[in-house]
This record gives sequence, C-alpha cells and structure tokens, in this order.
Amino acid sequence: MQKVTPWQLLWPILLTLLVPLVVAWFVYPNHLPPGFGEFPPTFAGKVPGFSLTYFLIMAASALFITGLILFPKLFGFKGATVKPRQPSTVSLPWWFWCGGVVMGFFWWLMWTRVTPFGDLVFWAFTPLWWGFIFLLDGIVYQRNNGASLFSEKPKTLFISALVSIVGWAYFEYYDYFVLGNWFYPNANQVGWSRATIVIEFLITYSTVTPVILTWYNLLNTFPKLVARYQNGPKMPLNGNYMIFIGALLIAAMVYWPYALFWVVWIGPYAVMTGILMRLNIWNPFTDIAKGNWSAGVLIGVSSLLNGLFWEMWNFGSSNPNPEPITNPNYWVYNIPYVDVIHIFSEMPLLGYFGYIPFGVLVWQVFIWSGKLFNFDTNILIPPKIN
Repeated sequence: MQKVTPWQLLWPILLTLLVPLVVAWFVYPNHLPPGFGEFPPTFAGKVPGFSLTYFLIMAASALFITGLILFPKLFGFKGATVKPRQPSTVSLPWWFWCGGVVMGFFWWLMWTRVTPFGDLVFWAFTPLWWGFIFLLDGIVYQRNNGASLFSEKPKTLFISALVSIVGWAYFEYYDYFVLGNWFYPNANQVGWSRATIVIEFLITYSTVTPVILTWYNLLNTFPKLVARYQNGPKMPLNGNYMIFIGALLIAAMVYWPYALFWVVWIGPYAVMTGILMRLNIWNPFTDIAKGNWSAGVLIGVSSLLNGLFWEMWNFGSSNPNPEPITNPNYWVYNIPYVDVIHIFSEMPLLGYFGYIPFGVLVWQVFIWSGKLFNFDTNILIPPKIN
C-alpha cells in the first residue's frame, strides 16, 4: 500500500483555502468580500432575483439525480443479489428511549420558545440533534440485532463529532465568498458575548457528521437498497484532474459569486475527492469506479433525508412568528435565481439537492481526517449473527 505523508493530504486543502483569498484580493476594493471573518456569518449580499432559465437548468439536473436514485435500472444499474438478513431478536435499546425523550423535549422547547427553564431555550438546538442521533442509532441497533455505531464504536462516534466541528467550519468558510448564501440573523440578537456565541455555534457543529453517518448505517439495514445501486456504470476519476477542476471552480466562484453560487457545494467536494483518489484512499468513488454506487448514493440520500429534518426544525424555530428570538442558530438562505418554492422551510426546493454532494463530502472529510490523524474511519456496522 502506498505510504501517505501528511503533506500529500494537506497541500490541496491549503490550496482551497488560499485560492479564494488570492482571487478576492483582485475582486474587492478591500481585498476581502464584505462580511468576511464575522462569525457566525450575518452578512447577506443583494442577490439577483428569479431566473426561469437558471431554474429550468437546475431543475433538469435535479430531475436527473432523482431519476438515478428512484429508477437506477434506467441508468444502467443491474443491481446485485439481495443478501438476506437474519431477523432481529433484540429490542430497542435504552438510548433510543432517552434520545427520543431528549429530542422531544428540546423540539417542544425550541418551537414553543417558552422560558420556564430560563436560558435553556437558547441552547435547545444541540441537545435536540444529539437526542435525534441516539434515537436513530437505537433503531440501527434493533435492526442490526444488537449492533450500532454507538454500541460497537462509541469512540468513532465521538471522534466524528470533533471532526464535524472542524469540517463544518471549513465549509462555512466558503459562504463568505458567495456573499452569504446562508446567514444567521439571530446570532447577535440573544444578548450573548462574542465568546459565548462562538462556543455555542462550534458545539452545534458537532452534530453534522455523526447524524449523517448514523443515517447511512440505518439505510444499510435495508438490503434491497444496498443491492439496487450495484453493477452499474463505471466512473473512474483522475485525482489530479479533480483537484485542478475543484480549485478552478472555487476561483471562478469568487469572481462570479452569484452565477456560480452552486460551486460552494461542488468545489471543495471535487478537491477532497481528488485527494483521496490520487492517494488511493478508499472513499465512495473508489467503488463507483468499479460500478458499485451503493456507498455514494446511500450517503447522499442519508444527507438528503436528514436535510428534511434540518430545514423543518430550523423553520419552526422562528415561524410563523419571529418573536421572541430564542434560537441563535436559526439560518436563512440568500440564493440567487432559484429561491422559490418553500415548503415549510427556508430552503428553496431545488436547494435540497445540494445535500446529496454535501453528504459525500462530510464522509470524505472524515476519511481524510482519519488518514491524517491515524484513527479508524470504518463506520459501517454489520448486523450481529446469532
């Protein structure tokens, strides 16, 4: 196996951090985009309005992705023999019930915005999500006959939370260069010190990676889902080309932040894919190169499904009435051309499809981190056999 040095892992990431700064130097009079460095971001540029042409192009892409997920045979997938699973003989574990209670309580607290528990209402976002994570993990445990990420690899789950903090901060960095595709209007409205706001936001970031990895394990408990995306088209990728394309897209995004706003979901994703492919480190595209799309599709669908909960809980925390303000983490989108069709969500309908590459990126960042810091990144938990 090829020996990988830290520098081989790091230099493309440093490139993705430096390229936007270099381009911004020549684009903006002050050499940085407006609002740069304010954390959490509260600046939102005045974006162009609805464009039917842009909307139809993106809608066509969304329909293509939807077709591939729902009707893989039409895209050349032959599928594989479904591996039968032994019926589970275990009950839902204690952490499922505890997680459900915690999730339910903080869901109620965040949406009702009542204050009998004092300032606890301002901190509802993170325990709500960790309650949900343990609820999902409990379902995996029951379906896997007594095996889940928390029961088998609690250390890996904890590490994924730490990686999640850094990983989302890395992704948040690009939001400055698209002039606030999302921003947090309530962050400075709760009367906290700057240090408290930063700490609270970083803590909330700990939930992103664990919940997506838990969803992925849940989807893998359905053998038909795993089998249907195998024996499909082979799509080998050249790692060097992916790094170059990703960096070029990021540079162009800084120059044309509205026309190329979607690059915020694709550019870092392409570079991270390139790093792992170039160094022969397993990631979903390793299997896709061989015609097995199961890992890539299921992690993308995991992120998409979770996105429904992200957007629902976020929307309900500040709607239908914005007062009183109790959720500092509440976010709003500021997306050009396609910011239409909102269904109980701040996210426009087409925006949900960004969750699919985002899910792959989240897993890839975890894999990349494991290679850099030498920890186990195998997150798929097989069922126990009696």
